[in-house]
Amino acid sequence: MNRRKFLSYVGCGCGSLILPSCTTAPITDRKQLKIVSEARLNAQAAQIYEKVKEKEKMSDDTKTLNEIKEIGKKMEDSISEYFDREGLDDPTKNFDWEYILIDKKKVRNAWCMPGGKIAVYTGILDATKNTNGLAAVMGHEIAHAVAKHSVERASRGTLLNVGTKIIDIASGGVLSDINRTTGQNTVGLLAQLGILNPFNRKQESEADYLGMIFSSLSGYDIRETVKIWERMKELNKGKEPPEFMSTHPSSDNRIRVLNEKMNEVILDYPPIKLT
Repeated sequence: MNRRKFLSYVGCGCGSLILPSCTTAPITDRKQLKIVSEARLNAQAAQIYEKVKEKEKMSDDTKTLNEIKEIGKKMEDSISEYFDREGLDDPTKNFDWEYILIDKKKVRNAWCMPGGKIAVYTGILDATKNTNGLAAVMGHEIAHAVAKHSVERASRGTLLNVGTKIIDIASGGVLSDINRTTGQNTVGLLAQLGILNPFNRKQESEADYLGMIFSSLSGYDIRETVKIWERMKELNKGKEPPEFMSTHPSSDNRIRVLNEKMNEVILDYPPIKLT
């Protein structure tokens, strides 16, 4: 059974058990399924964020942290202003923005939790190189939160958990036997085997696109976005998994799509002049 049929069967099987909320992602209008409370997820994320701050070593590089906060503030204001001018509901209206810089030079990463809780690792500064590069990374991570990708993923996981229980009953407990044998739950196995990955890659590509838009609206040079992924490709040389087994698009595909969309973003989403 191919993955699309599997997921459609799961969805049909859960139809009588879950009442989904069908919405669309901001700007891209991609259809989304949301059955998990955003407010609850934001509250959980805020608690986890506090634990991260307690556990991880914070960088004493106040100059870079202030730069991160300045970029973040510009994006906060530009995103809200854009949706206000377009007469659209601001997806960040309930965000409680916060920024930290974690001192881990071997970790080239950044993330944004639901509700606007952002962390940048010092290791990624080797790839960002400059303010525009840092803005590109932050725009991408902020895009995940703006597009409610965590809500979408949590909803997907809930749907699959219910669906696999239905399939387990229908199959006479075959999935339960697999779980006992492998020591993993079925949703974890599906993710590991790549059944959920295309969905995650779709989100990553969407975050690339929205991230460029948010960077452009905030007045940053989005041409640096491609340069970052070229540098990341070089830094990760020989370490990337095959795209079909990865939750992220390959660097080559990422660079190609970013180049294709760049002129469109520059023309359609010029910097916003804040009053």
